[in-house]
Amino acid sequence: MKHATHPYYGAMLVLLSSIFASSKAIMAKLAYVYHIDTSSLIALRMAFALPFFIGLGWWAMRQKSPVTMTTKDWVFLVILTTVGGYGSMWLNFEGLHYVSAGLERVILFLYPTLVVVMSAVFLKHHITRREWLAMITSYAGVILVVWHDVEFATLNSSDTLYGAWLILLSAIIFAAYLLGSGQLIPKLGATRFTAIVMSLTTLVSACHFGVDASFSTLTVFPQEVYVLALLMAVIATVLPTMLMNLGIHQLGSRKASLISAIGPVSTIVLAYLFLDEQLSWVQGVGTALVMTGVIAVSMDTTPPPRVTDPEV
Repeated sequence: MKHATHPYYGAMLVLLSSIFASSKAIMAKLAYVYHIDTSSLIALRMAFALPFFIGLGWWAMRQKSPVTMTTKDWVFLVILTTVGGYGSMWLNFEGLHYVSAGLERVILFLYPTLVVVMSAVFLKHHITRREWLAMITSYAGVILVVWHDVEFATLNSSDTLYGAWLILLSAIIFAAYLLGSGQLIPKLGATRFTAIVMSLTTLVSACHFGVDASFSTLTVFPQEVYVLALLMAVIATVLPTMLMNLGIHQLGSRKASLISAIGPVSTIVLAYLFLDEQLSWVQGVGTALVMTGVIAVSMDTTPPPRVTDPEV
């Protein structure tokens, strides 16, 4: 039986995907209470998610769609995964040691505007007046939210600024990753690309962890850490990817990107409920500015590259 094609069905899928994905920062912050380091937490998250992506890859291979990848393409894919996939993920998780979950999501949500900038620099795409205004609005919102955390939140200001820089660097690298993905997805297909990239990311995370520590240390954490890592793998990694793909199939990528703008708001609400993070009008205004700018960019008439967001 086919799924219903009613637009409300697709909208609900995308909405759930965004809410589930936004819970990643909450779970990471809860796990850090038990003094787990970044590489260990990512290794556990990806290890728990790996079986799902292997299954996805097996299913994609059964479709027998042609693969037109050259050796150069495969080398590029490995580099793209290592730097853009795992690198941006590590920076994101490391930054969460120092900033609130709400600030992390707001900064990371800038990546669509960063894709516009990189497209102009590297692909010679013209930036329209509306895109300039949208980017200025978004960055003004980020400055406002950072100022909120520095001035009003119970965080060390230097740590907050350092963490914000790590998250911004993660967003920049992730934007570059999306541009590179747009060159490879047509050759592999979105489903196969997602399965390969996430499997390779797991391998890279295991290699990084192996350099940092012994694999035996993965067995010494409190039970709560493994539960959070498993929930992060299923709820904040696998489910968002599947739901977003289904939602895009129902609605199209542009409408799906507009609905996914709920991400920063859902993160702030979840952080308030589970982490006791502060809510204020300054944070609300800053978040609204960022969302307004990103939505304006997403509504551009030129369709963005079709990519599958693996959620850093």
